[in-house]
Amino acid sequence: MIAVYYAPTPNGVKIPIALEELGVPYRLVPVNLGREEQKRPDFLALNPNGRIPVIVDPDGPGGEPVSVFESGAILLYLADKFGGLMPSDPRERIRALEYLFFQVGGVGPMFGQAGWFMRQPERITVGIDRYQAESRRLTAVLETRLQEARWLAGESFSVADIAHFGWLRVADYAGVQLDHYPAVQDWLQRIASRPAVQRALHPVPSN
Repeated sequence: MIAVYYAPTPNGVKIPIALEELGVPYRLVPVNLGREEQKRPDFLALNPNGRIPVIVDPDGPGGEPVSVFESGAILLYLADKFGGLMPSDPRERIRALEYLFFQVGGVGPMFGQAGWFMRQPERITVGIDRYQAESRRLTAVLETRLQEARWLAGESFSVADIAHFGWLRVADYAGVQLDHYPAVQDWLQRIASRPAVQRALHPVPSN
């Protein structure tokens, strides 16, 4: 069974969602970020960058265990291995990859920086203004795409939607008001209503 080193952060929720959508059994291994468990040697052996999420697949390439870190890499690994969450249509596959990397290279870092600057004891206006503006700009790009397509890849729900969902569902963390982005709001509601997503967001504690 795949082990998911996890905390319920915007990046952390992506992997349980993907596994639930794929119907793949997994177990959550909670990582207490407040206690900096992600900085301990045993965790750094899995991810030298000291961040969640990380997975350990006991049945990796050649039947040997493999660990994978970085949420985008994990999503692609799971999609490739289990044959889902990537469109079969070549053009939609390209769109899925574009928007996946748009999230990991843009939305995640910018939303994260905006939220961090907004919560500092000393108000650093230049940081707040810069990262909030960029977060809003990126959300507007998603709004335009979702006005023309049901999902980010097109007709197929994919890893791109999962990657963005974790951050857009907490857009207010970055000071982004979704009232200005109705297509994004509708897309969020459609994802949140999916049974697999609900299971991932409300895991049942193991005995």
